[in-house]
Amino acid sequence: MANYKLRQLQRDLRRLADPAKAAILMRFFKTGKGQYGEGDKFLGVVVPAQRQVAKKYSQLSLVETEKLLHSKIHEERLTALIILSNQFKRGDNRSQGRIFKLYLRNTHYINNWDLVDLSAPNIVGAWLYQRDRRVLYRLAGSKSLWERRIAVLAAFHFIRQGDCADAVKIIEILLPDEHDLIHKAAGWMLREIGKHCGENKLKSFLNKYSAQMPRTMLRYAIERLPAGERKKYLSK
Repeated sequence: MANYKLRQLQRDLRRLADPAKAAILMRFFKTGKGQYGEGDKFLGVVVPAQRQVAKKYSQLSLVETEKLLHSKIHEERLTALIILSNQFKRGDNRSQGRIFKLYLRNTHYINNWDLVDLSAPNIVGAWLYQRDRRVLYRLAGSKSLWERRIAVLAAFHFIRQGDCADAVKIIEILLPDEHDLIHKAAGWMLREIGKHCGENKLKSFLNKYSAQMPRTMLRYAIERLPAGERKKYLSK
C-alpha cells in the first residue's frame, strides 16, 4: 500500500506538469552547466499545487517520503519536504526527532535555496530551539553550500521567537563566504533580526561589520532602515 501511495503521488504531480513552466523554472533555479542547480529536473508544478498534493498524502510514511526526497525531480523533493514539515508540526517528540535525523542525513538532496528555505526553519530550527545547537555551527562550517544555508535559515526559527544570539554568531562565521546565496540569506536574516530583536541589535552588527560585509548581504540587511541610514552604511 505504501509503495502504491508513493507512485500515486508521483502520478498526481505529473498530471500537473507544465513543460513551458518547467523551462522557466530551470532557468530561474540556475540548472545550467556550472550553475548552483546544475542538472536539476523540473515538471513545472507551482508550489500551491504541490501543497495540495502534500496535503492529500499527508500520511505518507517516513520511508516513502525519504524515497521521494531522493528523486531527481525538483518538485518531488519539495513535496517531500512539505510533507515532512507538516508531519513535524503535528508530531510528538519521538516522531519529530525521527524527522530531524532523516533531514540531516539527506542534506545532499536538499539542494536548492527554495528547498532549504521552506524546510530548515520548520524542522531543524524548530527541533533545536530548546536543545543543543552545536550542529548548526558544524553546518555553518560545511563545504556544502546548502548545509551552510541550512544553518542560516534554521536560525530563522529562533529569530522569530526573539532569540537572535546564535543567528548573529552564525552570520559572523559566514561573513567571508564567497557565495551570493549565503550573502542573500545572511542579509535577509539580519533584516529579520532588526524586526524581531530590535533595530539596535541590527545596528550593532552593522556598526561592527558593515565595512567588511559583502555588498549584497549589506543591501538585504539595511532594506528597512531609513534612506539616510542606508546611505551611511553603504558609504562604508
